[in-house]
Order: sequence, then C-alpha cells, then structure tokens
Amino acid sequence: MNIKEVTKVVLTKPLSIESINSYDENKASKILQGALSLLKNVRPGSDLTRLELPPMFNIPKSQLQCYGESVYCVSDDLLGKCNRGESPIERFKAVLAWNISTLRPSIFGVAPYNPILGETHHVSRGTLIVLFEQISYHPPVTALHAMDEKENVELLWCQHLVSKLSGTLVEVKMQGKRELKLMNHGETYVMNSPSLLFKFFPPGVEWEGSDQVKCHETGLEAELTFGGRSFLGLRGTSRSIKGKIFDSSSKKLLFEINGQWDKSVMLKDLKNGEVKVLYSAKEAILGLTTPIVIDPKGVWQSESALVWSEVSQGIMSKDWAKAIEAKKAIEENQRVLLKERKSKPETWVPKHFIVSYSKENGWDCSPLEKTVPPAPIIIPFHS
Repeated sequence: MNIKEVTKVVLTKPLSIESINSYDENKASKILQGALSLLKNVRPGSDLTRLELPPMFNIPKSQLQCYGESVYCVSDDLLGKCNRGESPIERFKAVLAWNISTLRPSIFGVAPYNPILGETHHVSRGTLIVLFEQISYHPPVTALHAMDEKENVELLWCQHLVSKLSGTLVEVKMQGKRELKLMNHGETYVMNSPSLLFKFFPPGVEWEGSDQVKCHETGLEAELTFGGRSFLGLRGTSRSIKGKIFDSSSKKLLFEINGQWDKSVMLKDLKNGEVKVLYSAKEAILGLTTPIVIDPKGVWQSESALVWSEVSQGIMSKDWAKAIEAKKAIEENQRVLLKERKSKPETWVPKHFIVSYSKENGWDCSPLEKTVPPAPIIIPFHS
C-alpha cells in the first residue's frame, strides 16, 4: 500500500450527547422536506436498505464506524468493569450499563453510508481491539469480533439491519446476535437491541422497543423497554428506559430500572428499596475523542475511513459535486464486481469470519482467528 493512498483516511467526531444538544429545528425542517421528496415514490413496507441516498443525506462516516463508536468510544471503561465485578449480580449490572451505552444519538434526516461488501473497520482503545467486516451487502449484515486481552473479555456480533418505511416513520431493526463473554468467570451474556425510529411528524429520531440481556450461567435476566410504554404499562418519554432484573429460574424480581438513556438510568433494589445510578450518559458518552491513525502503512484498503474518504471530504467541505461523483464511483464499482462474480460464477467469501445462514436461525458468524490483530487506528485517552 502506498502512503499517498492512506493519507486520505478521514476520521470524524463521534456521535455523542453533543449531537442531541446541537439539534437545529430550522435545519431539520429543510431536511424533512428533502426526505419526504426522496421517499415520495417508495411504497410503505419497502426495504430501504437498498435505497442509495445522495450525499446531502449522509453524515461523513460509514455505518461500520457508527457501530464501532458504540463499542470503543466511551469516556469511562464500562467494558472493563464488566469483568471486574466481584459477584454475578455486580457483573450483570455492569454488562447492563455497558449495553445501554451502545445506544447512541442519531441525527434526523441524515444517515451513514451503507457499507460495501468486504468493508472493514479496525480500531483499538487501550487493550480493547475492535474489528468489523461487512459480510453481506443485500441484505446488509455486519460481523464484529472484539477482544480486551487484559480484561479477558470477548465480544461477538452478527447484526442484520432491516430498514422499512411505515406510515410517517422509518423503522430500523437491529436483528441478529450480540454476545459478551467474560472468560475469567465463564459467563456469556446474550443481548439484542431496540429499533431506531426516524419520525417525520414531528421530526425526530428515537430508540423504541424492547431489549433483553440474559446470562444462562448465572440465571440472571433483564427486560428493558425504550420509549413508548414500559413493561408496567406506563408511558415514557422518547428517550426513556424502564425495566427489571430478575432471576430467570424463580422469576423473582430483584431490581427495577427507570431513567433516560441520554441522561441517567437508576436502579432500585427491591429487597431494601435502595436507589443507585446504574448508568450516566454524561460520564459515558460526553466529550468523546475522535480516532487517529498511528500506523498509516497498516491501514487496509477495505477500511471504512479510507473507502469513503473522498465522499466524506466532499460532504465536510460542502463540495457536493465531488461527493456525488465519489459516491457514484464506489457504487458503480460494486455493481461491476457483482456482475463479474455472477459471470464466473464465484461466491464472495469474508476475510475475517465464517458465515452461515438459515431460515430458522437467521445469520450467524464466527471469527476465523482467535485473537484480533493490532489496529492501525486508535482512540487516544483523555489527557
């Protein structure tokens, strides 16, 4: 790889609490008009993952980078705390707090780029190394393998994104498995994700739906409800979280959960009535640091920040002609490669994961290597 090519790597500020606080209603109104114009010929229920957005509706980063930020961009070492909990219930609460921290704000009317087939995102923060690969384009499926060798923590995702137009909103479902393994304790935590809703009237973005976190080894389980109605039937705000932690074998309720994912989430011990902070968004996702390249020669050609660099540069400089031309070139190249594979015929194979699919179980993946290689892009610690 030549150094000139990797100098094009474009890394942008992570989405954080500041993204919500800088919301501009006038800009949102203009974006709304454009979005409605873009969707006027789309039938309700249509799969929007195939929709190719003009750069004016993109933020300057790939969906892989957004996924990555939810894992490695934190102000507090929430993942390390999962391993350091002294008891099963303390570790479970730490996993729950980390899981909530993966919910990040989105900006109304704009979306990240749809990752191309084989695209990767490879970043580290301290001893945590994260590797994403886009293992399917239609439908869009992303695989993740992350490891923290110091804490002996491993993270595996196989995420299938489904985006559909429904009435006055677009619903984005995050399907697939998420596993967090605390290998020092022999515990595996299985979790899912709520849906992301882009609402046109009034314009806004919010998380809504249910989320479960389970640990079969300890029998502990949590049920969470985001926005809408809670599990008790009570009404919440668009950013609210309500839920419970219980013992799955006895069904005994242990804790109640209540709060907002962008502020604080409180935990009430039902045994003694004590209330404590489970999660603080201000401590976790405020003032996040932009990644930097420390090894230019080590950046793969498939790295998100390199693949989309010219498009991102065009968006950031508002050079829309450049952004449109660069994006069309990427999309056309993907069509050419697909046509070539079909003509041979040839099946595309991921470089970093073994992939399987069945109608009963959906998409599944496992890493080809036991460890994640050192990353050329890092998240610097706060000074």
